[in-house]
Amino acid sequence: MSESASGPLGFLRKENIVAPEGYNRWRVPPASIAIHLCIGSVYAWSVFNPPLTRELGIVASSGADWSLSSVVWIFSVAIVALGLAAAFGGKWLEKVGPRYVGVVAATLWGGGFIIGSLGISSHQLWLVYLGYGVFGGAGLGLGYVSPVSTLIRWFPDRRGMATGMAIMGFGGGAMIGAPLIGWLLSNFQKAPEYLGAESTLNLITEGGRRFAETASGKVEIVLATAQQAAAFGGEAGAYGVGTGNTGAAATFMALGIGYFIVMIIAAFQYRVPKEGWKPEGWQPAPSASGMVTRNNVHIDQALKTRQFWLLWIVLCFNVTAGIGVIGVAKTMINEIFGELVVVTAAFAGTYVLMISVFNMVGRFFWASTSDFIGRKNTYHCFFILGTILYLSIPFWAGMGGGAALIGFYIATMIIFTMYGGGFATIPAYLADMFGTMHVGGIHGRLLTAWSTAGVLGPFAITYLRDLSRNNAISDLVARMDPAAFAERFGAPVSSLQELVDANTVTIARLMEIAPAGTADPTPSLYNTTMYAMAALLVIAFFANLFVRPVGDRHHVEKTHPRAVAAE
Repeated sequence: MSESASGPLGFLRKENIVAPEGYNRWRVPPASIAIHLCIGSVYAWSVFNPPLTRELGIVASSGADWSLSSVVWIFSVAIVALGLAAAFGGKWLEKVGPRYVGVVAATLWGGGFIIGSLGISSHQLWLVYLGYGVFGGAGLGLGYVSPVSTLIRWFPDRRGMATGMAIMGFGGGAMIGAPLIGWLLSNFQKAPEYLGAESTLNLITEGGRRFAETASGKVEIVLATAQQAAAFGGEAGAYGVGTGNTGAAATFMALGIGYFIVMIIAAFQYRVPKEGWKPEGWQPAPSASGMVTRNNVHIDQALKTRQFWLLWIVLCFNVTAGIGVIGVAKTMINEIFGELVVVTAAFAGTYVLMISVFNMVGRFFWASTSDFIGRKNTYHCFFILGTILYLSIPFWAGMGGGAALIGFYIATMIIFTMYGGGFATIPAYLADMFGTMHVGGIHGRLLTAWSTAGVLGPFAITYLRDLSRNNAISDLVARMDPAAFAERFGAPVSSLQELVDANTVTIARLMEIAPAGTADPTPSLYNTTMYAMAALLVIAFFANLFVRPVGDRHHVEKTHPRAVAAE
């Protein structure tokens, strides 16, 4: 036994967690699912968007509050860190084993939440980026790859089903995380000080912000609608900035501690099979399509193949098309269908929950289906059907009404099954292409595509949405009486950009004084984004179409014969 295998942390290494004879392989998937359920709560990030963008204003965003675009990028940084950690940690995983990596992942993911909590309570956004984004994201990546190669080795007879089981938990993380986060926020939140109805106060505007003159002096305020105030048990009117609490900081702290405990327990359940183990009575069947190899490709050689980069594009564009929507899901359904009575805060929260349900179900369904129809055909389904569904979303948004909401709901839920299915099917696709020898490490490196998508998706959806929003605001202001504008906002039209930056002027508030018959542009804010996402899926379709079996010259026997001897 090597020195490292018998050192202080030797009990975590793969040499010391080899399963005994007769070990039941079905004991491994629950541990994998538990860890993925914890780290999969990253998909519930959009539930944090509202409280983080009104951390000071509480009932509504104040001038000093973080913008939606700045908060969404925390999610992006976490996904970038995930991909980088998976890329570097994948090879390390093959060396030290899943238990060691799982323990490190638990420390980083739980600790990231705790650091993020400190950032929220001190209103230091960089600490949230560092904690949740960098450290937490690294924990995501290590936790994500920790069970993949292990389960593929335990289930060589059902590779798709095995990876689907493991990664199913990641998709279902928000199913538990979203209501848990909502419950914690509601328990920790505190309503701000109510100063009175807008008509009873002397309000002034300075630097784009609103202030109320009170007996104790000038106080910065936010003006909340009845709907905004109702979430805190209040009424429409002015509320003092910085006098309440959204509960976000305490929620981060509670989640960090809880996730750490669960992930540590799960990591200690990992076991690896003995070298050469296979299910009793199972013999690998030849692939009719020639797309499943019996050979292996070394992890370093895989990056030199065309197949790796084609699959990189396939994963990147499939993820880009879905990840931006997931990051702003709750905001999007409110903006597109907010006028419908049924679309309440609870409905939007349930929408996020259902995204998680379909994401999770899609991971198991599509990955298992790929065992029968093949990985390549499975991705063809994703890209053809996905393109049609993304193009349908602007139609439903423009149509409006209850029927359109149903159509939008169904379209997006099917999209999210394929989004999750893409993640769950790719490890088996890689095993088919490159063999099982280094599949965990190759999978980790391919997840840099996820990092790239974590930037492209949120950037596209926020940039295009902000562009559409600013154009809509300019168009609305051009149609209204400048005097009415100045009376409503306490500043002239020439100060429009300043007022928009301070969240004083919004589309909703402009619609309150817009000329009769003016159409609300809010439902169309995401149309351009949906067209762009559909175009990405078309590109991904052709990348998948060009995937062919890996040539003999890349097999490990010819490129790294010493690695074969070491195995």
